[in-house]
Amino acid sequence: MTNHAAFAAEDAVTAVAAPAQPGRHFASFPPRRARDCRKASLGRMDLATSAVVMAGSLLDSMKASSPRHAMSPTGADQEEWIENHPSALEWFEGVLAAAEGKQIVMFLDYDGTLSPIVEDPDRAVMTEEMREAVRGVAQHFPTAIVSGRCRDKVFNFVKLEELYYAGSHGMDIKGPTKVSNHKAKADEVLCQPATKFLPVIQKVYKTLTAKMESIPGAMVENNKFCLSVHFRCVEEAEWDALGREVKAVLDVYEDLEITEGRKVLEIRPTIEWHKGKALLFLLECLGFAGRGDVFPIYIGDDRTDEDAFEVLRNMGQGIGILVTKFPKETSASYSLREPAEVKEFLHKLVKSNETKKG
Repeated sequence: MTNHAAFAAEDAVTAVAAPAQPGRHFASFPPRRARDCRKASLGRMDLATSAVVMAGSLLDSMKASSPRHAMSPTGADQEEWIENHPSALEWFEGVLAAAEGKQIVMFLDYDGTLSPIVEDPDRAVMTEEMREAVRGVAQHFPTAIVSGRCRDKVFNFVKLEELYYAGSHGMDIKGPTKVSNHKAKADEVLCQPATKFLPVIQKVYKTLTAKMESIPGAMVENNKFCLSVHFRCVEEAEWDALGREVKAVLDVYEDLEITEGRKVLEIRPTIEWHKGKALLFLLECLGFAGRGDVFPIYIGDDRTDEDAFEVLRNMGQGIGILVTKFPKETSASYSLREPAEVKEFLHKLVKSNETKKG
Protein backbone atom coordinates (compact mmCIF):
# COMPACT_ATOMS: atom_id res chain seq x y z
CA MET A 1 0.00 0.00 0.00
CA THR A 2 1.39 3.38 -0.98
CA ASN A 3 0.86 6.73 0.67
CA HIS A 4 -1.57 7.47 -2.12
CA ALA A 5 -3.88 4.90 -0.52
CA ALA A 6 -4.41 6.96 2.62
CA PHE A 7 -7.86 8.21 1.73
CA ALA A 8 -9.65 10.59 4.07
CA ALA A 9 -12.32 8.65 5.96
CA GLU A 10 -14.86 11.45 5.81
CA ASP A 11 -14.64 11.45 2.02
CA ALA A 12 -14.86 7.72 1.44
CA VAL A 13 -17.65 6.25 -0.68
CA THR A 14 -18.89 2.76 -1.36
CA ALA A 15 -18.89 2.99 -5.16
CA VAL A 16 -15.76 1.37 -6.59
CA ALA A 17 -14.79 1.43 -10.23
CA ALA A 18 -14.73 -1.71 -12.32
CA PRO A 19 -11.17 -2.97 -12.86
CA ALA A 20 -9.36 -1.08 -15.59
CA GLN A 21 -5.67 -1.89 -15.69
CA PRO A 22 -3.46 1.21 -15.98
CA GLY A 23 -1.86 1.65 -19.34
CA ARG A 24 -4.55 -0.39 -21.09
CA HIS A 25 -5.86 2.60 -23.03
CA PHE A 26 -2.70 3.41 -24.95
CA ALA A 27 -3.40 1.42 -28.13
CA SER A 28 -2.97 3.53 -31.24
CA PHE A 29 -6.54 3.47 -32.47
CA PRO A 30 -7.51 6.49 -34.61
CA PRO A 31 -9.90 8.82 -32.74
CA ARG A 32 -13.38 9.49 -34.00
CA ARG A 33 -13.34 12.59 -36.19
CA ALA A 34 -14.93 15.64 -34.59
CA ARG A 35 -17.70 17.16 -36.69
CA ASP A 36 -18.74 20.77 -37.04
CA CYS A 37 -19.79 21.78 -33.54
CA ARG A 38 -23.29 22.89 -34.54
CA LYS A 39 -24.03 19.77 -36.57
CA ALA A 40 -22.64 17.55 -33.82
CA SER A 41 -24.94 19.07 -31.22
CA LEU A 42 -28.25 18.31 -32.93
CA GLY A 43 -28.90 15.07 -31.08
CA ARG A 44 -29.72 14.65 -27.39
CA MET A 45 -27.02 14.05 -24.81
CA ASP A 46 -26.17 10.50 -23.74
CA LEU A 47 -28.08 10.30 -20.50
CA ALA A 48 -25.94 7.50 -19.13
CA THR A 49 -22.63 9.33 -19.42
CA SER A 50 -23.87 12.78 -18.47
CA ALA A 51 -25.26 11.62 -15.11
CA VAL A 52 -28.66 13.14 -15.76
CA VAL A 53 -30.82 13.31 -12.67
CA MET A 54 -34.01 11.34 -13.24
CA ALA A 55 -37.41 12.13 -11.74
CA GLY A 56 -37.79 10.98 -8.15
CA SER A 57 -34.07 10.58 -7.53
CA LEU A 58 -32.98 14.21 -7.23
CA LEU A 59 -32.62 14.26 -3.43
CA ASP A 60 -30.78 10.93 -3.45
CA SER A 61 -28.42 12.28 -6.08
CA MET A 62 -27.80 15.42 -4.04
CA LYS A 63 -27.00 13.30 -0.99
CA ALA A 64 -24.66 11.14 -3.04
CA SER A 65 -22.52 14.20 -3.74
CA SER A 66 -22.02 14.70 0.01
CA PRO A 67 -19.27 12.55 1.60
CA ARG A 68 -21.18 12.61 4.89
CA HIS A 69 -23.70 10.18 3.46
CA ALA A 70 -21.14 7.70 2.22
CA MET A 71 -19.90 4.61 4.04
CA SER A 72 -16.18 3.99 4.16
CA PRO A 73 -15.05 1.25 1.75
CA THR A 74 -13.11 -1.73 3.04
CA GLY A 75 -9.35 -1.78 2.91
CA ALA A 76 -9.55 -4.37 0.12
CA ASP A 77 -11.78 -2.06 -1.95
CA GLN A 78 -9.33 0.80 -1.47
CA GLU A 79 -6.40 -1.36 -2.54
CA GLU A 80 -8.26 -2.59 -5.62
CA TRP A 81 -9.25 0.95 -6.60
CA ILE A 82 -5.68 2.20 -6.24
CA GLU A 83 -4.35 -0.74 -8.19
CA ASN A 84 -6.69 0.08 -11.06
CA HIS A 85 -6.30 3.89 -10.80
CA PRO A 86 -2.76 4.43 -9.49
CA SER A 87 -1.16 7.75 -8.73
CA ALA A 88 -0.09 9.55 -11.92
CA LEU A 89 2.90 10.82 -9.93
CA GLU A 90 4.06 7.40 -8.78
CA TRP A 91 3.54 5.97 -12.26
CA PHE A 92 4.91 9.04 -14.02
CA GLU A 93 7.58 7.13 -15.94
CA GLY A 94 4.89 4.83 -17.29
CA VAL A 95 2.91 7.83 -18.50
CA LEU A 96 6.00 9.18 -20.28
CA ALA A 97 6.65 5.81 -21.87
CA ALA A 98 3.09 5.66 -23.20
CA ALA A 99 3.44 9.18 -24.63
CA GLU A 100 6.84 8.55 -26.21
CA GLY A 101 6.98 9.81 -29.79
CA LYS A 102 3.52 11.37 -29.57
CA GLN A 103 2.23 14.92 -29.31
CA ILE A 104 0.89 15.56 -25.81
CA VAL A 105 -2.21 17.76 -25.68
CA MET A 106 -3.26 18.92 -22.21
CA PHE A 107 -6.86 19.40 -21.05
CA LEU A 108 -7.52 20.75 -17.54
CA ASP A 109 -10.69 21.21 -15.53
CA TYR A 110 -10.64 24.23 -13.21
CA ASP A 111 -12.56 23.83 -9.92
CA GLY A 112 -11.12 21.02 -7.81
CA THR A 113 -8.27 20.56 -10.30
CA LEU A 114 -6.40 23.86 -10.59
CA SER A 115 -8.08 25.41 -7.55
CA PRO A 116 -9.54 23.88 -4.38
CA ILE A 117 -13.29 23.48 -3.96
CA VAL A 118 -14.47 26.39 -1.80
CA GLU A 119 -17.81 27.37 -0.28
CA ASP A 120 -18.09 30.54 -2.35
CA PRO A 121 -17.53 29.72 -6.05
CA ASP A 122 -16.49 33.32 -6.73
CA ARG A 123 -13.49 32.79 -4.42
CA ALA A 124 -12.10 29.74 -6.23
CA VAL A 125 -8.85 31.53 -7.03
CA MET A 126 -5.83 29.58 -8.23
CA THR A 127 -2.44 30.22 -6.67
CA GLU A 128 0.31 32.04 -8.52
CA GLU A 129 2.38 28.85 -8.31
CA MET A 130 -0.36 26.90 -10.08
CA ARG A 131 -0.63 29.62 -12.73
CA GLU A 132 3.10 29.32 -13.41
CA ALA A 133 2.76 25.53 -13.68
CA VAL A 134 -0.03 25.88 -16.26
CA ARG A 135 1.93 28.55 -18.13
CA GLY A 136 4.91 26.22 -18.27
CA VAL A 137 2.84 23.37 -19.68
CA ALA A 138 1.31 25.67 -22.32
CA GLN A 139 4.81 26.63 -23.51
CA HIS A 140 5.49 22.97 -24.34
CA PHE A 141 2.10 21.50 -25.25
CA PRO A 142 -1.24 22.72 -26.64
CA THR A 143 -3.30 23.38 -23.49
CA ALA A 144 -6.99 23.96 -22.87
CA ILE A 145 -9.10 24.73 -19.79
CA VAL A 146 -12.41 22.84 -19.95
CA SER A 147 -14.86 23.97 -17.27
CA GLY A 148 -18.53 24.16 -16.40
CA ARG A 149 -17.96 27.82 -15.53
CA CYS A 150 -18.65 30.73 -17.84
CA ARG A 151 -15.67 31.07 -20.18
CA ASP A 152 -15.01 34.69 -19.25
CA LYS A 153 -15.07 33.88 -15.54
CA VAL A 154 -12.56 31.04 -15.96
CA PHE A 155 -10.31 33.30 -18.02
CA ASN A 156 -10.41 35.92 -15.25
CA PHE A 157 -9.33 33.24 -12.77
CA VAL A 158 -6.53 31.80 -14.91
CA LYS A 159 -5.35 34.98 -16.69
CA LEU A 160 -3.29 33.17 -19.34
CA GLU A 161 -3.90 34.35 -22.90
CA GLU A 162 -2.03 31.52 -24.60
CA LEU A 163 -4.61 28.85 -23.68
CA TYR A 164 -7.77 27.56 -25.27
CA TYR A 165 -10.82 28.06 -23.04
CA ALA A 166 -13.90 25.86 -23.18
CA GLY A 167 -16.54 27.20 -20.78
CA SER A 168 -20.11 26.09 -20.03
CA HIS A 169 -19.09 22.40 -20.14
CA GLY A 170 -17.48 22.94 -23.53
CA MET A 171 -20.40 24.84 -25.09
CA ASP A 172 -18.34 28.04 -25.43
CA ILE A 173 -14.87 27.57 -26.92
CA LYS A 174 -12.39 30.28 -27.81
CA GLY A 175 -8.83 30.17 -29.08
CA PRO A 176 -5.76 31.89 -27.60
CA THR A 177 -5.55 35.67 -27.64
CA LYS A 178 -1.76 35.65 -27.37
CA VAL A 179 0.85 34.27 -29.74
CA SER A 180 1.74 30.70 -28.84
CA ASN A 181 3.50 27.77 -30.46
CA HIS A 182 0.28 25.73 -30.70
CA LYS A 183 -2.32 28.21 -31.85
CA ALA A 184 -4.88 27.39 -34.53
CA LYS A 185 -7.06 30.51 -34.69
CA ALA A 186 -6.24 33.65 -32.77
CA ASP A 187 -8.74 35.55 -30.66
CA GLU A 188 -11.69 33.79 -32.27
CA VAL A 189 -14.76 32.06 -30.90
CA LEU A 190 -14.45 28.55 -32.29
CA CYS A 191 -17.64 26.89 -31.11
CA GLN A 192 -20.94 27.88 -29.45
CA PRO A 193 -23.40 25.07 -30.24
CA ALA A 194 -26.04 26.19 -27.71
CA THR A 195 -26.50 29.80 -28.80
CA LYS A 196 -30.21 29.38 -29.53
CA PHE A 197 -30.80 28.44 -25.88
CA LEU A 198 -29.51 31.73 -24.47
CA PRO A 199 -32.94 33.44 -24.12
CA VAL A 200 -34.51 30.52 -22.24
CA ILE A 201 -31.43 30.09 -20.03
CA GLN A 202 -31.58 33.76 -19.03
CA LYS A 203 -35.30 33.40 -18.28
CA VAL A 204 -34.71 30.33 -16.10
CA TYR A 205 -31.83 32.10 -14.36
CA LYS A 206 -34.11 34.93 -13.23
CA THR A 207 -36.79 32.47 -12.09
CA LEU A 208 -34.38 30.25 -10.17
CA THR A 209 -32.64 33.22 -8.54
CA ALA A 210 -35.98 34.42 -7.19
CA LYS A 211 -36.93 30.91 -6.00
CA MET A 212 -33.62 30.35 -4.22
CA GLU A 213 -33.93 33.54 -2.15
CA SER A 214 -36.07 31.63 0.34
CA ILE A 215 -33.37 28.96 0.89
CA PRO A 216 -30.43 30.24 2.99
CA GLY A 217 -27.06 29.45 1.45
CA ALA A 218 -28.38 28.60 -2.02
CA MET A 219 -26.68 30.29 -4.95
CA VAL A 220 -27.49 30.34 -8.66
CA GLU A 221 -24.47 30.93 -10.91
CA ASN A 222 -25.00 32.10 -14.47
CA ASN A 223 -22.47 30.33 -16.70
CA LYS A 224 -23.96 31.76 -19.91
CA PHE A 225 -24.90 28.53 -21.71
CA CYS A 226 -25.74 26.68 -18.50
CA LEU A 227 -26.67 27.43 -14.89
CA SER A 228 -25.30 26.08 -11.61
CA VAL A 229 -27.40 25.85 -8.45
CA HIS A 230 -24.91 25.51 -5.59
CA PHE A 231 -26.11 23.94 -2.33
CA ARG A 232 -22.75 23.50 -0.60
CA CYS A 233 -23.74 26.11 2.00
CA VAL A 234 -27.37 24.95 2.36
CA GLU A 235 -28.48 23.07 5.49
CA GLU A 236 -29.19 19.45 4.67
CA ALA A 237 -32.75 19.79 5.92
CA GLU A 238 -33.35 22.24 3.05
CA TRP A 239 -31.96 20.05 0.27
CA ASP A 240 -35.26 18.42 -0.55
CA ALA A 241 -37.00 21.80 -0.80
CA LEU A 242 -34.22 23.14 -3.01
CA GLY A 243 -34.37 20.12 -5.29
CA ARG A 244 -38.14 20.33 -5.60
CA GLU A 245 -37.98 24.03 -6.48
CA VAL A 246 -35.36 23.44 -9.16
CA LYS A 247 -37.25 20.50 -10.62
CA ALA A 248 -40.55 22.41 -10.62
CA VAL A 249 -38.97 25.23 -12.61
CA LEU A 250 -37.34 22.88 -15.12
CA ASP A 251 -40.42 20.69 -15.62
CA VAL A 252 -41.87 23.23 -18.05
CA TYR A 253 -38.71 23.49 -20.17
CA GLU A 254 -38.27 20.40 -22.34
CA ASP A 255 -35.08 21.76 -23.89
CA LEU A 256 -33.24 21.93 -20.55
CA GLU A 257 -32.17 19.19 -18.16
CA ILE A 258 -30.64 18.77 -14.70
CA THR A 259 -27.31 17.06 -14.17
CA GLU A 260 -25.51 16.67 -10.86
CA GLY A 261 -21.99 17.52 -9.71
CA ARG A 262 -20.20 18.06 -6.40
CA LYS A 263 -22.93 19.75 -4.31
CA VAL A 264 -24.23 21.52 -7.38
CA LEU A 265 -27.16 21.00 -9.73
CA GLU A 266 -26.34 21.90 -13.33
CA ILE A 267 -29.00 23.17 -15.74
CA ARG A 268 -27.97 22.47 -19.34
CA PRO A 269 -29.48 22.39 -22.84
CA THR A 270 -30.44 18.89 -23.97
CA ILE A 271 -27.96 18.74 -26.82
CA GLU A 272 -25.30 16.23 -27.67
CA TRP A 273 -22.46 18.30 -26.29
CA HIS A 274 -20.29 17.93 -23.21
CA LYS A 275 -16.66 18.07 -22.15
CA GLY A 276 -15.81 14.99 -24.18
CA LYS A 277 -17.23 16.55 -27.34
CA ALA A 278 -15.25 19.70 -26.59
CA LEU A 279 -12.07 17.62 -26.32
CA LEU A 280 -12.69 16.08 -29.75
CA PHE A 281 -13.51 19.46 -31.27
CA LEU A 282 -10.32 21.03 -29.93
CA LEU A 283 -8.22 18.15 -31.23
CA GLU A 284 -9.73 18.80 -34.66
CA CYS A 285 -9.02 22.55 -34.40
CA LEU A 286 -5.42 21.77 -33.61
CA GLY A 287 -5.15 19.47 -36.63
CA PHE A 288 -4.88 16.26 -34.59
CA ALA A 289 -8.19 14.56 -35.45
CA GLY A 290 -7.72 11.07 -36.86
CA ARG A 291 -4.04 10.93 -36.00
CA GLY A 292 -2.52 8.12 -33.99
CA ASP A 293 0.54 10.08 -32.88
CA VAL A 294 -1.39 12.24 -30.39
CA PHE A 295 -1.53 11.71 -26.62
CA PRO A 296 -4.32 13.73 -24.93
CA ILE A 297 -4.14 14.06 -21.15
CA TYR A 298 -7.34 15.15 -19.40
CA ILE A 299 -7.29 16.01 -15.67
CA GLY A 300 -10.56 16.62 -13.82
CA ASP A 301 -12.35 15.93 -10.57
CA ASP A 302 -16.09 15.90 -11.22
CA ARG A 303 -18.79 13.77 -12.81
CA THR A 304 -18.92 16.11 -15.79
CA ASP A 305 -15.29 15.21 -16.53
CA GLU A 306 -16.30 11.56 -16.95
CA ASP A 307 -17.57 12.39 -20.45
CA ALA A 308 -14.00 13.34 -21.42
CA PHE A 309 -12.51 10.29 -19.69
CA GLU A 310 -14.94 8.07 -21.60
CA VAL A 311 -14.02 9.69 -24.92
CA LEU A 312 -10.34 8.97 -24.31
CA ARG A 313 -11.16 5.41 -23.35
CA ASN A 314 -13.11 4.94 -26.60
CA MET A 315 -10.34 6.57 -28.63
CA GLY A 316 -7.76 4.21 -27.19
CA GLN A 317 -5.36 7.14 -26.90
CA GLY A 318 -4.08 9.27 -24.03
CA ILE A 319 -5.12 9.07 -20.39
CA GLY A 320 -7.69 10.48 -18.02
CA ILE A 321 -6.59 11.47 -14.52
CA LEU A 322 -9.20 11.83 -11.77
CA VAL A 323 -8.48 14.25 -8.92
CA THR A 324 -9.95 12.68 -5.80
CA LYS A 325 -9.14 11.75 -2.20
CA PHE A 326 -11.51 8.80 -2.18
CA PRO A 327 -12.39 5.85 -4.42
CA LYS A 328 -15.29 6.41 -6.78
CA GLU A 329 -16.55 5.08 -10.07
CA THR A 330 -14.61 6.55 -12.97
CA SER A 331 -13.41 5.94 -16.51
CA ALA A 332 -10.07 7.59 -15.72
CA SER A 333 -6.92 5.49 -15.78
CA TYR A 334 -4.94 7.33 -13.09
CA SER A 335 -5.58 9.51 -10.07
CA LEU A 336 -4.17 12.47 -8.16
CA ARG A 337 -5.34 13.43 -4.70
CA GLU A 338 -5.60 17.23 -4.87
CA PRO A 339 -4.62 20.36 -6.83
CA ALA A 340 -1.18 20.36 -5.19
CA GLU A 341 -0.47 17.00 -6.84
CA VAL A 342 -1.82 18.31 -10.14
CA LYS A 343 0.71 21.14 -9.91
CA GLU A 344 3.51 18.66 -9.22
CA PHE A 345 2.44 16.51 -12.17
CA LEU A 346 2.47 19.54 -14.49
CA HIS A 347 5.93 20.53 -13.28
CA LYS A 348 7.22 17.00 -13.94
CA LEU A 349 5.82 17.07 -17.48
CA VAL A 350 7.56 20.34 -18.23
CA LYS A 351 10.84 19.19 -16.71
CA SER A 352 10.78 15.92 -18.66
CA ASN A 353 10.16 17.75 -21.93
CA GLU A 354 12.95 20.24 -21.25
CA THR A 355 15.32 17.37 -20.48
CA LYS A 356 14.34 15.62 -23.72
CA LYS A 357 15.09 18.74 -25.75
CA GLY A 358 18.46 19.03 -24.02
